[in-house]
Amino acid sequence: MSLHDITVKTLEGEEKSLGDYKDQVLLVVNTASECGSTPQYAGLEALWREYKDKGLTVLGFPSNDFGGQEPGNESQIREFCSKNYDVTFPMFAKVKTVGEGQSQVYRYLGADHGEPKWNFHKYLVSKKGRVIKAFPTSTAPEDPKLRAAIDAALAT
Repeated sequence: MSLHDITVKTLEGEEKSLGDYKDQVLLVVNTASECGSTPQYAGLEALWREYKDKGLTVLGFPSNDFGGQEPGNESQIREFCSKNYDVTFPMFAKVKTVGEGQSQVYRYLGADHGEPKWNFHKYLVSKKGRVIKAFPTSTAPEDPKLRAAIDAALAT
């Protein structure tokens, strides 16, 4: 099994196979609109715009698991992200990242690389749908270590 075998819902409620992202490097992030790390949306969008033509796709999965910091529904999340951060990278319906009812995506991502400890935890996923590395909330999108890992993944 790989991440590509999982189907999820977009913020608009449409079914989306993560297999559509085969042959792309993915940065999967659990997001929240009312977190001290919410400004990372700007960095994630900048990363997406810089790297999308090179084969990187940023995938945002809103979650209310940590501190209740994503209380909105899908349309409120879309509006917040668009209005405040001009987010254009793919965003998905709210998910459980830990505990009872954990989404299949986060069960897969966390199996070998640990579950998120807070919002804006990042998983770098290979073109083949396998997790390469996880980065904690404290790793900003512009962090040189994250960018080096993305560049290395794109080169393989």
